Amino acid sequence: MDAIHLIDDSLATYSRDVLLNTPLFYYGLVKQIEIIGEAANMLTAEFRDTHDEVDWRPIINMRNVLVHDYIHISKDLLWVTLIQDIPELKKHIEKYYTEMP
Repeated sequence: MDAIHLIDDSLATYSRDVLLNTPLFYYGLVKQIEIIGEAANMLTAEFRDTHDEVDWRPIINMRNVLVHDYIHISKDLLWVTLIQDIPELKKHIEKYYTEMP
């Protein structure tokens, strides 16, 4: 959730142009998506299987691309992830937090 909140704050404060064309902001966002992917990867298979409303594999795969194949990052795909995928994931993560004992 911390990574999602940092992304939310950035999107609320700066324009697409600033976020994607200012290296510090850009790589900061990339890092937050990496963190989300790493967290998804660290979930147990049982958790991922019982919470299949989230397609965990693309989240993990994106993390792998960002870490290992960063030369080929598409800014357009990154933007779609930030404005479409992250808010959708946030809804699920918030729900999971409410279900925790």
